[in-house]
Amino acid sequence: MSLSNAEIKELRDEPACDSNSENKEGCARPKPGATAGGCTLDGALIALLPITDVAHIVHGSIACTGSAWGIRGSGTTGEGLYKMGMTTDLNEIDVVMGRGEARLIHSIRQAVSDYSPKAVFVYETCLTALIGDDVEAVCKAAEQKLGLPVVHVPAAGFYGSKNFGNRVAGDVMLKNVIGTAEPKPLPEATIAGHKIYHLNLIGEFNIAGEFWHVLPLFDKLGINVRSTMSGDARFVDIQTMHRADVSMVVCSKALMNVARGLEQKYGIPWFEGSFYGMKDTSNALRSIAAMIGDNDLIQRTEELIAEEEEKINFELDEYRQKLKDKRVLLYTGGVKSWSVLSALQDDLGMKVVVTGVKKS
Repeated sequence: MSLSNAEIKELRDEPACDSNSENKEGCARPKPGATAGGCTLDGALIALLPITDVAHIVHGSIACTGSAWGIRGSGTTGEGLYKMGMTTDLNEIDVVMGRGEARLIHSIRQAVSDYSPKAVFVYETCLTALIGDDVEAVCKAAEQKLGLPVVHVPAAGFYGSKNFGNRVAGDVMLKNVIGTAEPKPLPEATIAGHKIYHLNLIGEFNIAGEFWHVLPLFDKLGINVRSTMSGDARFVDIQTMHRADVSMVVCSKALMNVARGLEQKYGIPWFEGSFYGMKDTSNALRSIAAMIGDNDLIQRTEELIAEEEEKINFELDEYRQKLKDKRVLLYTGGVKSWSVLSALQDDLGMKVVVTGVKKS
């Protein structure tokens, strides 16, 4: 079943976003000063593809499969199943003869048989939404038959923008995945006797492995990253997001509805932050400690920040001399532009003169 008009309207209305608009964007052309974006399918794929042990099947023409595969380069410490583009590869004859649902059933069965994934995500496209394939019913039947989660992601491209696709993906995870399993027991304290807290990172995609540079800071503080949605994530990480102490939204235009939903349903507080640049990283660590409210953790966080800032300032001095007052044009797109801008200006003394901000 595709998204109804009421469901689409509800997803467009995001109360947690100050600049939210219910206006239908569709596949609008980028305006001057904006970077090129994508459709709903593109956004859903980008949000969920980095979950490494899931078989991701695009139900539609083979052209849709290339919408987001590999363009983000999310790093993983696990298996590379998520990098394998799977599609039902519908053609004109399949559409005319009504073979879409049959091909989908076969594709799900083959993916499970050949790769033994922890779950299967099926992405609906414009084509299969228009011809009326009952993707949700097929997924439910396959789940009962095969004995593992088969999740329908209604992401027909004509629903709207890439950002809307992020919201669709997040909504599906909230309704069908998060809270469906409990995490394995972990020690309650570190070797040094400090209590261990659990953190969700939402909208963190571990592009080119960048988050691995931040992770050691959490290890030093005794903070366990319960889940990242979805860089280097496993299916069980998404299932157990409801057992965190605090959530941090890293990309504020993607998946904010997940953070809001976790707060409303499970009482998990959240905030927006960034790991781009020294200042933003320090502020993010402070915010996490403050939201947890442990005075010992707050003190240790300040000590760690002072230690790390001293190190990085020493290393950055050489670059500041060469880059100070240099003019910069940013083409990063989305809210990431503001994070990179802050790092370049505050940490290196550069001057950002032009930036694209509307990719999402």
